Amino acid sequence: MLLLWILIVVAVVLIIAFVSYYNRFAILSNRIDNSLSQIDVQLKRRADLIPNLIESVKEYMKHEKAAIKAVTDARKALVSGDLTSRIKANDKLEGFLGKLFAIAENYPDLKANTNFLQLQSELTTTEDKIAYSRQFYNDSILSFNNICTTFPGRAFAAIFGRKEKEYLKIAEAER
Repeated sequence: MLLLWILIVVAVVLIIAFVSYYNRFAILSNRIDNSLSQIDVQLKRRADLIPNLIESVKEYMKHEKAAIKAVTDARKALVSGDLTSRIKANDKLEGFLGKLFAIAENYPDLKANTNFLQLQSELTTTEDKIAYSRQFYNDSILSFNNICTTFPGRAFAAIFGRKEKEYLKIAEAER
């Protein structure tokens, strides 16, 4: 009789463990998907701001067409393609926007233009949100990977077919 109770308790504990770990993997996977989606939202917001920025800059910088074209092309690449291509396009866009703002420094009237200043401020805020979203994504990956690599999570990860996920990495040039 005692052996039967022990087997029942062990079975209940195992069922609870299976359900608990399955739910933890599901919740963390959803958090990772959500955080990646938040990055996409912020990148889309930035991409939506760029045409307005270009329009306000075009009048002042008619002879800087190469810089404006580079920003426009990078924006197009940012809103299409898979995650890897969007990350590469984002890196290029960040570099081109930096050049665009550096060029804008040569135009005192542009620097005083309220529309340009507002767009520049919104882009700065969006950059901060993108950085936060990336941090949240990597924190979510850390939580998921910790469960996949520690005991007993490692065993449950193998049972449920879960593998460690990749972090978002900064480009070598930004280091």
